[in-house]
Amino acid sequence: MSSIRDPGSRPLTARGAATRARIVNAAADLIYERGVERTSLDDVMAESGVSKSQLYHYFADKDALVLEVIARQTERIFESQRPDLEALESLAALKAWRDGILRLNKATRGKGCPLGSLASELANDSEPARKRLADAFSLWRDRLEAGLAKMRDRGEIDASANPHDLALALLSALQGGLLLAKTSRSSRPLEAALDMAIDHIARRATARTGC
Repeated sequence: MSSIRDPGSRPLTARGAATRARIVNAAADLIYERGVERTSLDDVMAESGVSKSQLYHYFADKDALVLEVIARQTERIFESQRPDLEALESLAALKAWRDGILRLNKATRGKGCPLGSLASELANDSEPARKRLADAFSLWRDRLEAGLAKMRDRGEIDASANPHDLALALLSALQGGLLLAKTSRSSRPLEAALDMAIDHIARRATARTGC
């Protein structure tokens, strides 16, 4: 799977890679729960069980760690959605992806998208983080676009449909729905946003789909 990585990162031993991953995972979990500002490096050290010297061996500062948190959360999103995204070749599969998103939102108690939360905190204040987040959302859109392109190529949706724009609209509906679901503590905004986006795609369905 394609992931966003720091081009300056150096090869690590297996033990070093495990320690680094433990730090990133701990930081990702804490930041998802508390936010970037309310998560200190001391918190990360306590959660991951590493010393200050170990943490600074792998990360120059908090900003460098946050960039890796973005990469890790991107990986987690694709890991959680992989089966549905890989099977995204029909309207039925698109609806199955939608159902999976709703289940995940329920399982996380409506805490919202980890990338969306990071974007709301960082996009205006950190250009490196903004670019990393933009790349992450582009990867997500590309996965949706690839599925929609397959649907068009298979005749599921009209040949004039634009998979790029449809994927962008679908991802925008998802992010907006997740944000409103988080603030309202109800899954209904997410359901409505995804259903309307999928209905828009379904209106591009060809006669052969029976829709």
